[in-house]
Amino acid sequence: MSMRSSVLNCIVPLCAVSCFAQTNSGVLTQSQGGLHGTIERIKVHGKSLEGNLEGDSPDRDVSIYLPPTYKTSANRRYPVVYFLHGYTDSDDRWFGLVKSFVNLPAGIDKSLSAGAREMIVVMPNAYTRYAGSMYSASVVTGDWEAYITMDLVSYVDSHYRTIANRASRGLAGHSMGGYGTMRIGMKYPEVFSSIYALSPCCMIPNMNPSPGPSKAEAIRTIEEFNKADFGTKAQIASAAVWSPNPKNPPFFFDLPTKDGKVQEFVLAKWAANAPLAMVDQYIGNLRKLHAIAFDAGDMDTAIAATIRTLDGMLTGYDLPHFFQIYEGTHTSGIQDRIETKTMQFFSKNLAFGDKN
Repeated sequence: MSMRSSVLNCIVPLCAVSCFAQTNSGVLTQSQGGLHGTIERIKVHGKSLEGNLEGDSPDRDVSIYLPPTYKTSANRRYPVVYFLHGYTDSDDRWFGLVKSFVNLPAGIDKSLSAGAREMIVVMPNAYTRYAGSMYSASVVTGDWEAYITMDLVSYVDSHYRTIANRASRGLAGHSMGGYGTMRIGMKYPEVFSSIYALSPCCMIPNMNPSPGPSKAEAIRTIEEFNKADFGTKAQIASAAVWSPNPKNPPFFFDLPTKDGKVQEFVLAKWAANAPLAMVDQYIGNLRKLHAIAFDAGDMDTAIAATIRTLDGMLTGYDLPHFFQIYEGTHTSGIQDRIETKTMQFFSKNLAFGDKN
């Protein structure tokens, strides 16, 4: 599967309408009836993001879902699921503040009505100057791996009533967020115990880029970037995190082609960041995880192909995992998966404590 084909499907036209209303206190509450939690949108400073060459603020918006009993059960502590959004996406779209294909809080609420257990869910805003961080580590974007695993986890554990251990901490994400889930999950099993990747993109890069100058090579200003098509933006964002070059202004990265010629060293760097290429070296870490899950829609053909490969690799290592191809596109089934699969997965596999 090509890098271009795996990334191009990350977002489709928006359709869902927000069911949340802003209160004077800054806390968001659902306007519909039934079981529902509350939402807080805060800022969490990232020491790991300071000094990034993109110039993005290290103070990141973070949306937090607090379960229905959080406000009334003052002594109760909860597991936490860290949820990562996709490329060109943001936490406010996933949390119902902007129209989107998904409404995460509504999905969590519905899962509770279907028997899922209560937990805190946290989503950072990873929309950067180039529309997405890939949840990777780079001098250009900042170290998003460290931001998720250290800065954000530490802040949430110190400011909310969490069960602050790996057994009670899960990681999930969609598309670019699914990529981040696989990448971070296999590298940091001491932080997260269970992971669920929904339609993870970028599992393997395109090692055969088209000959000739790419559209990305023609981009010279951020204004030109903002007007570019999705695939061009995705290539630039990927270069910023996987092939940074602080000696190459104004964007400080190297693309897979230069003057129309393939740069083999850049392709090697991209390949080194592909989860399918990382599995063998991190199989020991993957075995430390309590539970692993991933899925994709059958019409999301390129991504479905890569997770079939992942399924085969983990099966070859006799590593237990949940894997499913369901009827749907890159986005059409995500709301249902959250409601019927993802939250139930974490309800089953996270540690909730004796009193919960």
